[in-house]
Amino acid sequence: MIEAQLWHPVTASHSVREAPVAVALLGQSLVLWREPGHEGALGVVHAWADRCPHRGARLSLGRVLHHLHGARLECPYHGWQFGGDAAAAQATAACGRCVHVPAAPLFEPPAAHTATVFEACEQHGLVWVRLAAPDRTHVPASLQQPPAFAPWQDPLWRQVLCGPYEVNTSAPRLVENFLDLSHFGFVHEGWLGARSHAQVDTGQVQETAEGLVASDCRAWQPRAYAGASDGGWVAYRYTVPHPFAAILRKDATEGDPVSNAIALFIRPDAAGSCTAWFAMATLGDLSDDEELRAFQDEVFAQDRPVVESQQPKALPIGKDGPIAEVHSPADRMSSAYRRYLTRLGVSLGVC
Repeated sequence: MIEAQLWHPVTASHSVREAPVAVALLGQSLVLWREPGHEGALGVVHAWADRCPHRGARLSLGRVLHHLHGARLECPYHGWQFGGDAAAAQATAACGRCVHVPAAPLFEPPAAHTATVFEACEQHGLVWVRLAAPDRTHVPASLQQPPAFAPWQDPLWRQVLCGPYEVNTSAPRLVENFLDLSHFGFVHEGWLGARSHAQVDTGQVQETAEGLVASDCRAWQPRAYAGASDGGWVAYRYTVPHPFAAILRKDATEGDPVSNAIALFIRPDAAGSCTAWFAMATLGDLSDDEELRAFQDEVFAQDRPVVESQQPKALPIGKDGPIAEVHSPADRMSSAYRRYLTRLGVSLGVC
């Protein structure tokens, strides 16, 4: 299953502070917890199976301990303490190993007394987790790291994280909606499109080593961003760097001084449900952060009832699937996306 070998967002970084946080990914219950940082900075975040190896209690009900030899996660049932990186190094053990049993303080826990540890990192304001090491012969190099989103690392751009949005549809359906220009004039009429200007230009679509790229995509929009007051033709560049992620970018032009980039990052919760975040980066937009979030909330509120109404919830990607969908020239990007999923062997959320 390639999905387990990919990085997925599981929650916003700011939601993991002093207390453990319970989340789930691809059916795996996780506990996220953070080591104390220095001088106000956030410490390292960990993602472990939300199960104590002793008697199966949920570690997310426990607490984080600040210890002389490093941070520890304490089980709520019997107080067993499991070490993070610093504590594990002090105990010459792997991360997640039990380093103290209060009921038997002289007992030295063996290596088998270890919580299940998964890889975790932070990018674009989100905590990302990978459940299995990638088979490097089948997983492209570009998918062995979380998706890149350059404007989020650029200090000249302003970054705003929107979400989470829990959606009753599959992750591929949501990505395809994000890539679809031709629904603007109907689902987002008066905002991102107009019925009287429904024609779109899907541009040039190609698959590269970094994923799918669609350049010179154009649509007429009465309000392309939160601070816009006039309508006009807007050119976008779309990229799909990950089966469950997509990025659009609009650069400033002579008549439009604002550059915007929006990344859709999705956590696949089940075959027919997912949780999404929009990482927004803007250069020159005078709207404040709350106005940007309100704009994105309103746009997504327009999308939600339509994407949740689609049947089946899974995205039909094969000719021999249980249901067939027809296409038009305006669907060039979504058709390429379906071929991309097929080539990668994605199985979750497709049929």
